[in-house]
Amino acid sequence: MYVCGMTVYDYCHLGHARVMVVFDMVRRWLRASGYRVSYVRNITDIDDKIIRRAAENGEPVAALTERFIRYMDEDAAALGVEKPDHEPRATQYVPEMEGLIRRLQDRKLAYQSASGDVNFAVRRFAGYGKLSGKSLDELRAGERVEVDAAKEDPLDFVLWKRAKPDEPKWSSPWGEGRPGWHIECSAMGCALLGEQFDIHGGGMDLQFPHHENEIAQSEGATGKPFVKYWMHNEFVRVRDEKMSKSLGNFFIVRDILKHYDAEVVRFFLLRSHYRSPLNYSDANLEEAKQSLARLYTALQAQPTTVAGVDWDEPHAQRFRDAMNDDFGTPEAIAELHQLANRVFQGDAAAARQLNALGRVLGLLHREPEDFLRAAPAGVSEAWIDERIAERTAARKRRDFAAADRIRHELLDKGIVLEDKGQATSWRRV
Repeated sequence: MYVCGMTVYDYCHLGHARVMVVFDMVRRWLRASGYRVSYVRNITDIDDKIIRRAAENGEPVAALTERFIRYMDEDAAALGVEKPDHEPRATQYVPEMEGLIRRLQDRKLAYQSASGDVNFAVRRFAGYGKLSGKSLDELRAGERVEVDAAKEDPLDFVLWKRAKPDEPKWSSPWGEGRPGWHIECSAMGCALLGEQFDIHGGGMDLQFPHHENEIAQSEGATGKPFVKYWMHNEFVRVRDEKMSKSLGNFFIVRDILKHYDAEVVRFFLLRSHYRSPLNYSDANLEEAKQSLARLYTALQAQPTTVAGVDWDEPHAQRFRDAMNDDFGTPEAIAELHQLANRVFQGDAAAARQLNALGRVLGLLHREPEDFLRAAPAGVSEAWIDERIAERTAARKRRDFAAADRIRHELLDKGIVLEDKGQATSWRRV
């Protein structure tokens, strides 16, 4: 499985997080189903946006990309995303890209224009448009493709860019320059997984032109079908608009994690089917938090040890059927809640199943008390304890109005107080 990863010039937003979490889920389910999975997720570490941002900051490109790769890894780890088996960087595979371009030239599918760029000749590849379902007359150059008067056709896209002053560059048979964006993934995918592999994934915005161009490059060079299955996750939306940096309506993962537990964010991303639009709002995240807390509360009610899934049990069978039907996480999570209902009725076996199935999705891996007691982001346990002590003192002097004000103050912060005799404990809402 090959998944198009991040272009590392800024922090990851929630749309990037959805890609990482969705394909982490896919990999986990394939492994749970008995497949051996070789997972590649690339890093684009050379790009017009990267070069521009580095110039704006007055720093080397490598320093910029290293920093944001580190931030990306931190965000992914927080969300429970396992590292891919291979995480190639574009700058490490320039020779492979040059080799692919030479093969395309040999097959008369690429040409060097008067400007010095090497372009792919779209109309010479008979299958162009088969992924997006568009005809050549409907197609337009993608947002990252420079329109160049030297092209034979406006739809042709660049494979190798001529060098510009003060930009990173490599020597090549076509002069100094750097690879175009689309050729990166074809070269890295073929190098690490072979000229034909099973699954290629990424965000819906990559279907055209990026993935369409990957097919043309790869199949044009090899003469073989490139990928068996294409998977595209839908956008995260804010007020019915795609979340993106270009629109300025994006929410940075690390900012969201200041207010919400990382497992809540992962749960929120998995509650919707990966091919359905996902609407971001505080209300929807709060709902996800309540839903996940209910599952942890069930596990707290019936403590259990880590065990494997009993796949012959009816809830597990329905969970498996849902996941085998195009990775149907909403229906799978519904089975977790059905199991929680049984746990609340005293069924210890259901608790073991709930815990085991949750872990298949990268959820419910903590001690219930750790999740339920953990203070919301931005609220320290020391502050909570101080407020509880003040409330206890108010109750002792029979100032119940003050005690109620403190209870409501904590509730507004997502903290529920539970009085048992003279002792008071707390948990998250």
